[in-house]
Amino acid sequence: MSDPFDLCITGGMVVTPAGVVTADIAVRGDAIAAIGTDLGAATTTIDACGKYVMPGGIDPHAHIEQMSGMGVMNADTFETATRSAALGGTTSVISFAAQAKGARLAQTVADYSARATRGAMIDYAFHMTVTDTGVPDFADDLAALIAAGNRSIKVFTTYNIQLSDAQILSVMSSARAHGALVCVHAETDAIITQAKSTLLNAGKTAPHYHAASRPRMAEIEAVERICRFAEYLGQPVMLFHISTTEGAAAVQAARTRGAPVWAETCPHYLFMTADILRQPGQEGGKWMCSPPQRQVADQEALWSALLEGDLQIVSSDHAPYRFDATGKLSAGPDAGFHEIANGLPGLETRLPLMFDAMVSQGRGGPEAFARLTATAPAEIYGLPRKGALAVGMHADITLWDPEKTVTYGENDLHDNVGYNPWVGRTVTGWPTDVWLRGARIVTNGALTTTPGTGRKIDRPTLAVTPTAPQS
Repeated sequence: MSDPFDLCITGGMVVTPAGVVTADIAVRGDAIAAIGTDLGAATTTIDACGKYVMPGGIDPHAHIEQMSGMGVMNADTFETATRSAALGGTTSVISFAAQAKGARLAQTVADYSARATRGAMIDYAFHMTVTDTGVPDFADDLAALIAAGNRSIKVFTTYNIQLSDAQILSVMSSARAHGALVCVHAETDAIITQAKSTLLNAGKTAPHYHAASRPRMAEIEAVERICRFAEYLGQPVMLFHISTTEGAAAVQAARTRGAPVWAETCPHYLFMTADILRQPGQEGGKWMCSPPQRQVADQEALWSALLEGDLQIVSSDHAPYRFDATGKLSAGPDAGFHEIANGLPGLETRLPLMFDAMVSQGRGGPEAFARLTATAPAEIYGLPRKGALAVGMHADITLWDPEKTVTYGENDLHDNVGYNPWVGRTVTGWPTDVWLRGARIVTNGALTTTPGTGRKIDRPTLAVTPTAPQS
């Protein structure tokens, strides 16, 4: 007789790459050992009858312990951010090792890795944010860091940390040579600068003018340009936080041409419009993010693109700032839109919002939910043994109660932000229990793990292959 399994989750609706099956899922050590029925004895047995058994969420876009381009520090540490993520059903996160001007990339990654090692409660990897290609040993550092498993690079086309087109092409060429994915915040800085100047010259500084300061054309032009760069070099690119109908269409057109392009969107573009910024006084600043929320027609276009496969991922773009002098109001209580830090907390709310829409309301179903929030991020970013429930994969598992209904309150999240941007919204479907590599880190909605539990995810190879460059 074989030894008992360490864990068996029985009778649940198990969402696997092959579909949803009512089955048991057995765990031995850190891995899924079997999926089926009558699997045998286990040291611990969990009854999941009536619940969905899902792969733990993978959030591939989060800002943690990071200084913004405006010089404002995120509200969250790795401890508070990953605590919040775990309670929202997420077991892996990719955050940013953000290079400061003049800093070497190697030291930047080492510093962020040390912070995450101390605090992370879930598994993690990094995107290397490149802001200064002129530092000593830049090319050698980049090549060595990619070889060490840091296989994604982020660049900006706007803010005071943007790269020029020539620098972006150079970084993309290096990524192609060494095997990395390039991620892009794609908005055209010149368009934003012109629009912002027009508003400020007219004295229009309230938070709701933020939407007009970042016109949809800024996204459209930059997305189309980066798609052409990817096509020209044959270098895989991930376009972050697509917010517009036209942006999604540009991605679809590029992919149809064979360009190696992937793209994501976020819950605040699927469920909010720019009207959310119209709040009394400065309150609208809580909802400011970049790109800004758009219109209902854009929401519908983004949903269509997700379900048709033109957009591949839903990330949180967790960018947490407190609504006080340490965060969004660092320029004072009457700060103009141009002085307010951009970003929303989202690590804890991403999955419940998407489960409610896709599973409870039927907009795509449980398989599509698992693909967009776990499987596709693991595949595109090259996270070994992550993102799906199958034998041999890490036992990163989230148990969902499809009947549990929750209405968000003003400050009921477990991050360090101090407000919930989804206050008043009701979701049906809730993550009750979470396992990370076979260890239970959330039990009946309560955290049951400690800082430092998370491990850095080695990404030995690029999951997507460069194509031949254009002649």
